[in-house]
Amino acid sequence: MASHPTDDPLALMALCEELARAAGEHVRERTVDRGGVARTKSSAVDVVTAVDTESEALLRERIARARPDDAVLGEEEGGTAGTSGLTWVVDPIDGTVNFLYGIPSYAVSVAVVRGEPRPGEWTQIAGCVHSVAVGSTWTAARGYGAWRDGERLALREGPPLAEALVGTGFSYTADKRGRQGEVVARMLPHVRDIRRIGAAAIDLCLVADGRLDAYYEHGLNPWDVAAGSLVVTEAGGVVEGLDGGPPAHGTTVAGAAELVRELAALLRTLDAADV
Repeated sequence: MASHPTDDPLALMALCEELARAAGEHVRERTVDRGGVARTKSSAVDVVTAVDTESEALLRERIARARPDDAVLGEEEGGTAGTSGLTWVVDPIDGTVNFLYGIPSYAVSVAVVRGEPRPGEWTQIAGCVHSVAVGSTWTAARGYGAWRDGERLALREGPPLAEALVGTGFSYTADKRGRQGEVVARMLPHVRDIRRIGAAAIDLCLVADGRLDAYYEHGLNPWDVAAGSLVVTEAGGVVEGLDGGPPAHGTTVAGAAELVRELAALLRTLDAADV
């Protein structure tokens, strides 16, 4: 793999894509046995496969080879320090349950950020979301734009909330998932329909390319959103919390600006901030 010594956003975007595709190829090669459940995390249904671990190890090894001074934050192995001020934020398989069941909606997400690797504290520089089974690849570079499979993205103006197709996701914790289901039930009369795809990075990219009008979810982690939210903003959308600020700890809402304001207002009336 070629070295990428600069901090140019386009060069870093190219490296993000190179890394995501390499990890995606490994995941693709392991789809026959899918690795089995290696362990669980927050609950018995929050699973990690051997392939998650292998994919992250591949990403870490290649990042260390190309960018030895950078830090890394990964879903499975946590954070390792660096000296450059840049951090690679990686999700080796976003949508692990889909992968485990053979549902073709899972991705490798790779992003590089400056500052603390948390929404509201970072400056996202570049990112890539590679949908492994489908083969679609979304990329973005700060200040340069976003693309799907090389085609530049420009987010269209959102429809009224009543005509919006809205994506969401649920917690792996049973009581939180139950409360989130209640929010969805009360939301359904106010929107066109709801989609639950099971991979936050893909949800965000579908907003960026217009196949979802908006997306919201509570309790996302940095690796869930680092690349996908940059794709949204570089395509012309917004990614915010319910109060209009950064989605630092609570609910993330993404889409065209006016639609996000409408959806956030509805979510506040439904008491979605605490679920």
